Amino acid sequence: MSESAPRNRTDAGHEPSGDDLRKTPSSKRGDPATRGRTTIADGVVEKIAGLAARDVLGVHAMGSGLSRTFGAVRDRVPGGSKSSATRGVKAEVGEVQTALDLEIVVDYGVSIADVARAVRENVVSAVERMTGLEVVEVNIAVSDVKLPDEEDDEPESRLQ
Repeated sequence: MSESAPRNRTDAGHEPSGDDLRKTPSSKRGDPATRGRTTIADGVVEKIAGLAARDVLGVHAMGSGLSRTFGAVRDRVPGGSKSSATRGVKAEVGEVQTALDLEIVVDYGVSIADVARAVRENVVSAVERMTGLEVVEVNIAVSDVKLPDEEDDEPESRLQ
């Protein structure tokens, strides 16, 4: 009979049991926060960014007129696919970084540059705080200006 290489053994010379593993100090096993991996879906980042952008004074709506119209109809249909929170937002999420594209409609009379700056600051702050991802860029496309005397493009609900 030939001897095989010794299996994992404790200092006492016996094979480790479940009790031995539970007795191992956590310092030998590492920080619990580093065990495993967390992934964040694009849609999660899109929702956070969309809500953060809408909080900025001067942002009237998110998305182009056509997407807002379709979105309003889709919101009224049971099982409508895309949430209004993500309308006008596209995220590309990697392991540690994310990039965002936003399409906004601004209120007439506000400084577009100031609104865009405030949107970037609010979106970067919210996404980084909530996800831990580094936001590498926030691209903003202003697709329309909401005039005071214009009605919203979204169709009224005829359901009673």
